[in-house]
Amino acid sequence: MSLYAKRGVSAQKEEVHAAIQKLDQGLFPNAFCKIYPDFLCGDENWVNIMHADGAGTKSILAYLYWKETGDASVWAGIAQDAVAMNLDDLLCIGITDNLLFSSTIDRNKSVITGEILQEVINGTQHFFDILKECGVNVHYLGGETADVGDVVRTIAVNGTMTARWPKAKLITNDKIKAGNVIVGFASAGKATYESAYNSGLGSNGLTSARHDVLEKYYATQYPETFEPTLQDEVVYIGKNKMTDTISISGEQISIGHLLLSPTRTYAPLLKRIVAEEFDEIDGIIHCSGGGQTKCMKYLPRPLNIIKDHLFEPPPIFELIRTNSGADWREMYQVFNMGHRLEIFTSESAAVRMIATAKIFNIDAQIIGRVEPTESDKSTLKLLSSFGEVMYEY
Repeated sequence: MSLYAKRGVSAQKEEVHAAIQKLDQGLFPNAFCKIYPDFLCGDENWVNIMHADGAGTKSILAYLYWKETGDASVWAGIAQDAVAMNLDDLLCIGITDNLLFSSTIDRNKSVITGEILQEVINGTQHFFDILKECGVNVHYLGGETADVGDVVRTIAVNGTMTARWPKAKLITNDKIKAGNVIVGFASAGKATYESAYNSGLGSNGLTSARHDVLEKYYATQYPETFEPTLQDEVVYIGKNKMTDTISISGEQISIGHLLLSPTRTYAPLLKRIVAEEFDEIDGIIHCSGGGQTKCMKYLPRPLNIIKDHLFEPPPIFELIRTNSGADWREMYQVFNMGHRLEIFTSESAAVRMIATAKIFNIDAQIIGRVEPTESDKSTLKLLSSFGEVMYEY
């Protein structure tokens, strides 16, 4: 059993998918988000979409950093995480403007102060202001803030995003086919609309990241930050403290800031790419839960996916791997490992998309391709300096 599973979490969410398999899959079952007819206005040329996601256990890292340093500003990043995890999923079906967002914040009032609530709520609006400057309009409709200390040990920051969108402007992944190349867009670095270096971690796999990187000190000092029934062998097994630093491109960056880098949104970039290259986009995948295997859930038919020109994993992922001893198969199944967005397209369009990414100071490259298969199952092959990893679906 993997460390991830021993901690009570699943990269593939098998039980969740089993629970929802009998639900209506919407108009386009291969689309990254569920799409429904326009129930709001009854226009057959439009659709309605609603999506829910959040910062997950990353909020526990913010709690630890705040307790260690007294810096409450880190909570604004958690607000961005909750928004970006919704927004970037919706980007994958072509929605790039005029979205509505409602937040849901559940806290344990005995440990989470009003100052933190202000940082999260104001941080949400600040992120929307940044997006508006980039031409992406998200409207903040408030939400629910509840004191539920009997349920939540620290704080959970989540949200719901919805939109109404023309059916003719949807990206449904139905066009993904043999012959496509896959463009990967880096998750790390500093985009033009970001204020600091982004480690690329995002908001997936944070249970592993937290326990694999941070040392046992946090288990004894902050027992409220983990499930008490977990075996000691999987709780805070790393070598680092939040305030330890490592050098990246000549800059000393704390472990806490690497773990808490706000999830990069690709909204400004995708707004431009979708506007300029809509007819060339056969599919878009947000490499969130499931990491580099995420694409396999949205293929319209059995295909072979080969990713043989992957990004070199950013330092945060190597730190996690060396601390935990996890194998490459698990790492690429849990984390994005260097790119959190991929577009299936033609080779000529890929060149233009890569050039557009450079305008936003986001690294991009063709990381793989799609090949036909004679089988009734799809396969994913990852090839890099670590060797080869295969997955079958």
